[in-house]
Amino acid sequence: MTTLARRSAPQRLFSEFLAADPGRLHFAAHSHHLWPDATRAAQDQAWSDAASGVDHKWGRIFGEVLPEAQGHLARLLNVPDPAAFAFAPNVHELFVRLCSAVERQGPLRLLASGSEFHSFSRQARRWVEAGLATLELVPAEPFGDFPQRFRRAVARGGHDLIWASHVLFDSGYVFESVFEILAAAPAEALVCVDGYHGFMALPTDLGPHAQRVFYTAGSYKYAMAGEGVCFLYAPPGLAPRPRDTGWFASFGTLEGGPSEQVAYGPGGLRLMGATFDPSGLYRFNAVQRLLQEEGWTVARIHEHVRALQDELLERLERAGRPLGLCAEQLVPGPSAPDRGHFLTFRRPDAAAIKSALERVGVVVDSRGDRLRVGLGLYHGSADLERLVQRLDRLTRA
Repeated sequence: MTTLARRSAPQRLFSEFLAADPGRLHFAAHSHHLWPDATRAAQDQAWSDAASGVDHKWGRIFGEVLPEAQGHLARLLNVPDPAAFAFAPNVHELFVRLCSAVERQGPLRLLASGSEFHSFSRQARRWVEAGLATLELVPAEPFGDFPQRFRRAVARGGHDLIWASHVLFDSGYVFESVFEILAAAPAEALVCVDGYHGFMALPTDLGPHAQRVFYTAGSYKYAMAGEGVCFLYAPPGLAPRPRDTGWFASFGTLEGGPSEQVAYGPGGLRLMGATFDPSGLYRFNAVQRLLQEEGWTVARIHEHVRALQDELLERLERAGRPLGLCAEQLVPGPSAPDRGHFLTFRRPDAAAIKSALERVGVVVDSRGDRLRVGLGLYHGSADLERLVQRLDRLTRA
């Protein structure tokens, strides 16, 4: 039997989160990624700026902190205009605001995959119940012909807004052609990629479609900066006057007094809401500076995680498939060309396995009959060894 190559992890960057509970094995990086130590100083800086600036802190936030975050996003997604990004505390708020920019009167006509996260699906279903929307869903499975089926649904037209994830939250399936498909949608539709499970996990080039495709994601997962910072890339000229609007959408014009028509700021500001906690922007910027200093590009992080995924599957096999976990249960299957940063095992007892693992200090999560095991930058081969040991202990028990 060949010896497994060992991968180390830059755990010194996450020392405070790891030291807070040394016995915990956190394999839910796809849910709440651990924060690097640099975020603590950033959080303190946000507090200090509030203390020293009080009301005037917003001048620094809109003049320095927010533009820095926009610059990082433009670099990561390869779009030409950093000012095209709007921010909000969560994706749900941005989804509702984007829908409110649809100019056609009548029920909102929505198209999406059948595997969209609750930020979209719950709200859309409730609008359908209230007679405010119609919703067409394209089932993601079977994955083999999903892109073709979705492309045909898009091409049929008759939609006001089309929404699809780059990486599906309930499987890790990578919808590689989503950008190209949405960019070719009929002009009547606004189109948006939910990139939450792809952003900072998979290298993403929005540049070729930056004139047509909206893109949303946030900092809670692979951006490693915690909750409170979500963003929407807004192509120039599209969705110019959302009905759901807050005073930050015209922040720079407030002192001029009211105008005959509601005014909107330039670029992504037109899709801003109202007052939010800006500390997440400080954390996001600190993480981005840290990753650049340490040489951790998105491509390098993805290579690290994918190698760990392959190693974990091999370790499960060598250990005799503890708790019955094996590659054959993967969704999508083991031959998938790529996947997000979590392994999804289809198991009818997924919730029970999650609970059993929690009792031995292992954090994973489940969605229905799917057990999700997420890996991140803070994992190395030693963590995989400890995970398999605890799985084996549960099997023997």
